[in-house]
Amino acid sequence: MKSYKTQQRVSLVFRYILLVALAIIWIAPVVWIVLTSFSTNNNTGFVQTLVPINFTLENYTGLFQNELYPYLNWVWNTFILAVVCAVCNTFITTIMSYALSRLRFKMRKPFMQFALIIGMFPGIMGMIAMYAILNALNMLNLFGMALIYVGGSALGFYIFKGFLDTIPASIDEAAMIDGATKWEVFRYITLPLCKPMIIYTSLTAFTGPWLDFLLSSYILGGQSPKIRTVAYGLQNMLTNSRGASAQNLYQFIAGSVLIAVPITILFIFMQKFYVNGITAGADKG
Repeated sequence: MKSYKTQQRVSLVFRYILLVALAIIWIAPVVWIVLTSFSTNNNTGFVQTLVPINFTLENYTGLFQNELYPYLNWVWNTFILAVVCAVCNTFITTIMSYALSRLRFKMRKPFMQFALIIGMFPGIMGMIAMYAILNALNMLNLFGMALIYVGGSALGFYIFKGFLDTIPASIDEAAMIDGATKWEVFRYITLPLCKPMIIYTSLTAFTGPWLDFLLSSYILGGQSPKIRTVAYGLQNMLTNSRGASAQNLYQFIAGSVLIAVPITILFIFMQKFYVNGITAGADKG
């Protein structure tokens, strides 16, 4: 009996050691990036110390005073784009998931199978076609990007639908027997029960445009510096810096830290609903 308890304790100790090691491996780069953003610029184009020797706020102040790279415009553009996509994607995904979960109509199952197959293909495969269409419509701008993000939102219904399938249909039937219409059932019963999935869908829809670089570089490549997103603008700060990459490196790091702050705050306050949405939506498909 004692040997069994000893084995359990040893196993538990090794598990904690492994978890601590993994936590250090994950947190160390984040801490280093944050500390480096407060480091004095050495004008070499490289970060030469793990821990800054001198701390300063010049990287952050210079980031907002850089006339060639309007960081505030990038943040504003990205924020508006992310909010619009989050609202539209959540609305479309919610109503489509509800229709596929609660309504029965012809070609319902073939449609879901077709949507699943289409969703397996990476979006980059259609990037040339999307660029050609937007170029022909003179929409190589933020509005065109929003259309692309929102246009593909309907294919993300599977997790939301899986969550709705776990809600007994008898609740809807009981409400309708009491005189409620389908709209009232959806608004006053289904939506409150779907709060974890709505938050989960909104968060994923928001983080997509906020962190995306590939699509923005492809669609906004020919636009002025003010019509860019944060990810694409920061990348240009290094690659198109006209010989000033050493000076822009620390501002780039400071900008990267700042764009991570809103996402971190969102996940800290919404973590409970985010986890509930993932686990509940995976119960039934």
